[in-house]
Amino acid sequence: MHASIRTASALARAAQSTTTSTTSSAALAMSTAAATKGRSRNQAKRPPKPVNQEFVDKMKARKTHKRWNYPRIFQKTDIRVGPISEPRTLAHYHNTLAEDLLYLTYRHGVTFSPQPRPQHDPENPYTRHRPAPQPKGGKGLRPAAPPTDAANVVKLEKIVLHTHVKEAQTNRQAILSAMALFRQLSGELEKQGGQESASGVVVCRARKQSSSFRITRHLPISVKVELRGEKMYEFINSLAEFVLPRMRDFAGIVMPPPSASMNTPSALSGVVAFGLPPSAMSLFPQVEVNFDSYPRSHGFHVEFVTNARGKDAQNKARALVSGFRIPLVRK
Repeated sequence: MHASIRTASALARAAQSTTTSTTSSAALAMSTAAATKGRSRNQAKRPPKPVNQEFVDKMKARKTHKRWNYPRIFQKTDIRVGPISEPRTLAHYHNTLAEDLLYLTYRHGVTFSPQPRPQHDPENPYTRHRPAPQPKGGKGLRPAAPPTDAANVVKLEKIVLHTHVKEAQTNRQAILSAMALFRQLSGELEKQGGQESASGVVVCRARKQSSSFRITRHLPISVKVELRGEKMYEFINSLAEFVLPRMRDFAGIVMPPPSASMNTPSALSGVVAFGLPPSAMSLFPQVEVNFDSYPRSHGFHVEFVTNARGKDAQNKARALVSGFRIPLVRK
């Protein structure tokens, strides 16, 4: 009797579960049909969205369709800081100094004639196909001066500041003060303003080993920086207005005597170089503001590099430097 009761209850449970599953399946089918009907109505009412074929092609080329990878299709923007205004020293060069230099350095009736190189006799069959002979003597050919016209007026290309730190031979941290001073003085940083060619303050290392000077190879011993553009003319303005007038023992850039040879490499390079003592570093307005924060001061060399080459190149460069109110004196 108990077995029959259990069998009957099990059959009742099975029938109830079958009815429930049938009811839920029917409800699910009805809801799916209603959603499909509503979706078809919305699709019939709304127009299809336009397809940006260019965007799809780019995404196919990248083999990805993820939303967080969409910004990768845009190229990197190259932002560079351009000149805002013309420096006063550069305006002085364009308005006054360039015309005066053309008048001073112009040579009437002199044409551009490069120096001939030695050659073999073209009629000699034994030397016809031989390479050109080297010039005789220990000195090479001198570069000829370009023609004097408005396009070749001497102008400033760059200014190089260089200092040697002797204490860096035994203590490498001593070169940090020179780096900080040059960075504050010049305002130059590596690749600043988006300019890939900007090198900033460069640490120079020894090329050779010298036991007498206690220098090992690749030892950082000096610092240099190159100034171009606006920074170059700002440095000239600070040097001529604030530094040189306040130096009592500076009479001017020392020039060689008139009897010196004009065929030396320095006379044909168009570079004017001179040195400043460590006391001059504190006179620059860029450094004078917080000079106490630097451990020590350094003397440095200044090189004015011009575009003058060949004969009388150094005299043209000196005329340009004197036009920037920097004095020159003879020995």
